[in-house]
Amino acid sequence: MTTFVLIHGAYQGGWIWKRVAAELARTGARVLAPTLDGCAERKDQVRPGITTETHAAEIAELLFYEDLTDVVLVGTSTGGMVMAAAAERARARIARLVFADALALLDGEALPDIVKRPTAVDTALTSGPSREDFETRLFADLDPETRRWAIDRCTPHPIAVMQAPVRLERFWDQPWKASVIWCMRSANPPQAHQRRAADLLKARWHQLDTGHYPMLTEPVALARLIAQD
Repeated sequence: MTTFVLIHGAYQGGWIWKRVAAELARTGARVLAPTLDGCAERKDQVRPGITTETHAAEIAELLFYEDLTDVVLVGTSTGGMVMAAAAERARARIARLVFADALALLDGEALPDIVKRPTAVDTALTSGPSREDFETRLFADLDPETRRWAIDRCTPHPIAVMQAPVRLERFWDQPWKASVIWCMRSANPPQAHQRRAADLLKARWHQLDTGHYPMLTEPVALARLIAQD
């Protein structure tokens, strides 16, 4: 039985994978979609010290304590950063990686090197768009019902994840079975960034004619691509 671990991006929680998780579960797979520290229903835990690396350690520990092997890790948006760092920590447990319109930073790169966020609303602990920005830009291509549902669940993201350089000392030097899914209507991460990841990883390349939230707009098609071995 295949185990999929779905890693969400900024402003999200495990909730964003609901439709994709249901599609994958129909194949008989085991599907986990954890919410990361300081996000969504764990927003009250936000505090200094939450980073891409602490999020990655959470995922690696989940794989250990659940005794999971041959795992397919799936990351979207900033979840790609977490996925790479988690895979580095749990190499023996990973069968395949899927970057779903995801960031794939090199060691020492930071999100602002790749993505500009002119409307970010920052606090000492978190960063995120305004509700208006969700409505008119980030979620503009969602149907009204899904847009409301998603906005009600979005939360600011731990700020260090959005600003600090990632530490990936071993990830890019190791061979991985991987695929990259580029969402053609998504401005960020840029296509060139995702092509770089595919080239470096010698990954399979897929395209979806949708925006940056394919798990909300094209869950069946996304699940199908995720499940492709």
